[in-house]
Amino acid sequence: MRCADASDVENLASFLESANLSTDGIREAIEYFLIMESDSGDIKATLGIEPHGKIGLLRSLVMTATASEKDLFILFEQILLLARDRGMESLYLASNKRNSLAFFSLLGFKQEETAHLPEALFESEHVKHIMTVDNSFFLKLSM
Repeated sequence: MRCADASDVENLASFLESANLSTDGIREAIEYFLIMESDSGDIKATLGIEPHGKIGLLRSLVMTATASEKDLFILFEQILLLARDRGMESLYLASNKRNSLAFFSLLGFKQEETAHLPEALFESEHVKHIMTVDNSFFLKLSM
């Protein structure tokens, strides 16, 4: 597990595209992405933060079939450490998968009404897209 850097942009973008996820903003926020690699150096999992001042939006969670549940917990543990190291006060995430609520609750996330989201998040293309997805919801973690 390591923080991504500028040399990872193309490889990470390709990995996200293979999962049908947007790569918008990857280059600008590359230092806010974690990469978990296999022994052979291939990306096994990734998770990033789209920074908006003191708040961040978790995005681009992708795991290959070889990644385990333990890997998922490690990824989230490390992204929370990264957010704290970067001085973030809160993290948000969006999903439309209700079955993920229990997992995120274990990590300390609480459901947040869309009306209570910080204005800065509405500048995010990801948030604008999520607002169009049926059954989507937001969660917040105060750091």
